[in-house]
Amino acid sequence: MALHLARIDLYPVKSLDGLVVKTASLLTSGTLVGDRAFALLDEAGRFINGKREARIHQVRSRISTDLRQIALWTEADGTERTFPLPWPTPQGAADASPLAAWFSAYFQRAVTVAHNPVMGFPDDTDSPGPTIISTATLATVADWFGLSLEEARCRFRTNLEIDGVPAFWEDQLFAEDDEPVPFSIGAVTLHGINPCQRCVVPTRDPSTGTATAKFQARFIQQRSQTLPEGVAQSRFNHFYRLAVNTRIPATAAGKSLHIGDPVALGKG
Repeated sequence: MALHLARIDLYPVKSLDGLVVKTASLLTSGTLVGDRAFALLDEAGRFINGKREARIHQVRSRISTDLRQIALWTEADGTERTFPLPWPTPQGAADASPLAAWFSAYFQRAVTVAHNPVMGFPDDTDSPGPTIISTATLATVADWFGLSLEEARCRFRTNLEIDGVPAFWEDQLFAEDDEPVPFSIGAVTLHGINPCQRCVVPTRDPSTGTATAKFQARFIQQRSQTLPEGVAQSRFNHFYRLAVNTRIPATAAGKSLHIGDPVALGKG
């Protein structure tokens, strides 16, 4: 099968469960509309996320397809509650306090819900475009640890999945000289920037937060041994990197990506 966009995942609330969609549009910043649009903050204004709070892995969420509502429950208590997501409207944003109160009760400390309509809350603010990975890469990494493909997706939380290519195909989307590498998905040109540095989140079971023993060490060993020929190795100060961070040119703002779009190196 020819190279194509096989899957789009949005994560409307940073660190919570994702939503698979058939199409997604790009903001001027390069972020996908709705991706990491909301974040949970503690009383000091710091993120409550998987890097700092393993208990967040036990929160289950389901986002409506219009990104307007979120259902929440926990692994320990299956009681489900639904809240509006506080998107701004001409009439004003929905009340975020009930949603914040649910998280405050769960974490037993004050939690607020923040919204950034311009960029969202990506990990890499210099390259806030959608993260890119291939289905074959995720399947290969899943095999390293005896995981299902779906669990690998949940651990690495990438946005765009490319099929019809071998594992680590995306490693050609960054260059030794730090120059952006253009590629196209349908009518949209994107710029590959660098291999994505991973955090503690992929080391944990995405449903329980339980750490997989020696995950990072095993990952680094396997990753270093499976780098494709010709990869820009200078971009790896360590090998705990997977997927590619991107930016978009100004001309791509407002355009949309669709499942099935062809993928090609170079400008579209």
